[in-house]
Amino acid sequence: MDASVIDYLARWGHFLAGITWIGLLYYFNFVQTEYFKEADPSARTDAFTKLVPRALWWFRWGAMFTFLTGVILLGFRHMGLSVDITVGAVLGTLMFLNVWLIIWPNQKIVIASNEQVKAGGEALPEAAGAAPKAALASRTNTLFSLPMLFFMGSSAHMPHGIVGGQTTTALIVALVIIIALELNAIFGKPGPMASVSGVIHCGLGLTAALWAVLAFL
Repeated sequence: MDASVIDYLARWGHFLAGITWIGLLYYFNFVQTEYFKEADPSARTDAFTKLVPRALWWFRWGAMFTFLTGVILLGFRHMGLSVDITVGAVLGTLMFLNVWLIIWPNQKIVIASNEQVKAGGEALPEAAGAAPKAALASRTNTLFSLPMLFFMGSSAHMPHGIVGGQTTTALIVALVIIIALELNAIFGKPGPMASVSGVIHCGLGLTAALWAVLAFL
């Protein structure tokens, strides 16, 4: 098969899987989480045993195929990689890892706990700690999604140059900021990201900050 065909099919698959993944990410953070704050315990338990597992299946596999098609695309562009696509790819990779290593393992515990409650048993004690871990990683993914989408687009329309040379310092600073936020996702607290408006404003602020770093350093 011609390389250009593979490149285009990977790009199409990347868009398709990415829309599925990010769409569900926004559903979880902007719709479902807010509903659970107001729902009756019985309704919340029922949703966690019937709705959430289905949504998480599409969510995690959307993340997987977005990542895999992204790897294929990077394979076609490993020479002359732009700073923008590098930042976007790092953000996307961390988001993928958050899904499979933090969100999904902890959500499995929460789901199992609700299934046990629905069957007439007691909630699993570890569910109390698992829920906030999954929530913080999900909020962080929402935070990362705004600059990730911005830099994926800017890589083609207004790139900040090729990796190396004068761009090295700016790229290092941007990556340090991203890593610090990822460490907070693992060990920290949501802070202003606890609310929907807060995480949106933080995402816009992070996008502006990373753009300024790449533009002016």
